[in-house]
Amino acid sequence: MTDIEIRDDRAAGRLEAVAAGEVVGRAEYFFLDAPERALVPVHTIVEPAHEGQGIAGSLTRELYDLARREGAPVAPLCPYVVKWAERHPDEAPAADPELLRAAKEWLVAHPGLF
Repeated sequence: MTDIEIRDDRAAGRLEAVAAGEVVGRAEYFFLDAPERALVPVHTIVEPAHEGQGIAGSLTRELYDLARREGAPVAPLCPYVVKWAERHPDEAPAADPELLRAAKEWLVAHPGLF
């Protein structure tokens, strides 16, 4: 795999995977405030020319690391992150169903953001 740098663009709500100065993948997220603060991954996208290089997994691992650093659980809505979490239960604690429900409601209430 090419050397990848993961950057957090908090203002835009995304992690970016950068290789040779080019954004080759991103994980879009938001922070839910209620019923408790939680990191909610919504989309994970890797440019077609860079698929199969572990970039999506690196972005997802960094999402969970970010959540740990912030003391927030993860409530994944992104299908890739959900599957990754199932394969890595030691790194990705199961999401609270109440947080998942609240995250889905927040997303419905904010159309067009993702």
